[in-house]
Amino acid sequence: MKTISQIEALLFVAGEDGLSTAELAKLTGLEKGAIPALVDELWQQLNDSDRPLTIRSADGRYVLVTKPAYGKLVSSYFDLPVNTKLTQPQLETLVIVAYQQPITRVEIDQIRGVRSAGTLQKLMLHQLIEPVGRKEEVGRPILYGTTTDFLDYFGLGSLDELPELPDIKDVILSEDQQQEVALFDEIDEDGDVADQEAAEAAVGAVDKTSISEDAVQAVDGDEADKAVGEELTEED
Repeated sequence: MKTISQIEALLFVAGEDGLSTAELAKLTGLEKGAIPALVDELWQQLNDSDRPLTIRSADGRYVLVTKPAYGKLVSSYFDLPVNTKLTQPQLETLVIVAYQQPITRVEIDQIRGVRSAGTLQKLMLHQLIEPVGRKEEVGRPILYGTTTDFLDYFGLGSLDELPELPDIKDVILSEDQQQEVALFDEIDEDGDVADQEAAEAAVGAVDKTSISEDAVQAVDGDEADKAVGEELTEED
C-alpha cells in the first residue's frame, strides 16, 4: 500500500474536519516531518490529472475538496429537493445537531453509536447544517449548527420554536424499563438507595411462576432441611 494513497484515503474519510500533520503521522506511522512533503506530492498528483479533487490547507489541517472547476456541477446538487432525499440516519443526525448545537462530529458519533461523517456531509450539501466554529480542545474539531434553510424547511421562526423533547416519564416503557426507571428514582444525591424496600422491589421482583418448578422445589427443600436442623439443635 503506497503511503500517498494512505494519506488520500485518510483525508477522504476525514471529510470537512480534515487532518493535521500530527494526526496523519500518527495514523500512518510516519515521521511528522515527512508528512508535509507527502501531502505536497499528493496535491501535485491531483492537480496534474483530470481528477476532480484537490487538497486545501486551513488552520493547519489538510482537507480534501473538489476543484473550483467543478463548483457549478456540485452546486446543482445542492438544489435537489430535500423532502424525498433525507434518510432515517440523516434525520436522526439533524435532530441531534438541532437540539445539541454547537456540536462536533465525534460527539454526534457518541450519541448515535455510529460514524456520522458521511451523513453530516449530506446534510451540508442540503444546506441544513453548517460549520459554526471550532471547539477549543485538542485538534480543534469543527462545531456544527443548523442553518436558516433548516428553519425555513421546518417552518420555524427561530430555534426557540423547536418542540420540547418528551420527558422520559411520558414515553411508553415496558414493565422492565419502568422498573429500571423506578430504581433510579430511589437513588439520592449521594448515590445511596433512599428507600431500600422500593429499590429491592424494582430490581429483585421476580414472578415465581417464571422460575422452573425444579428450582422452586430445590429452594423449598433447602428451607425444609434448615427447619429440621433447627429442631434437632433445640432437642439437643
